[in-house]
Amino acid sequence: MPIVTIQITREGSTPDASAATAQEKAALIKGVSQLLLDVLNKPLDSTFVVIDEVDVENWGRGGLPVDEFRRRESPRPE
Repeated sequence: MPIVTIQITREGSTPDASAATAQEKAALIKGVSQLLLDVLNKPLDSTFVVIDEVDVENWGRGGLPVDEFRRRESPRPE
């Protein structure tokens, strides 16, 4: 019985979205389950997928909160 946990940030994939949509989450669940079937021959009905959404302010990169990291990495207007 495989259990897969996917961590994603709680921000949308488009500018007007504040989180992943139900359809995007369903696609993740379907795709991961299919991958385990294809690679490890694990039946779809025995695979559990958990999606854990993390608030943006609760993660960082390069020693910085992610918002600050993104500001520093974004291209400067010329």
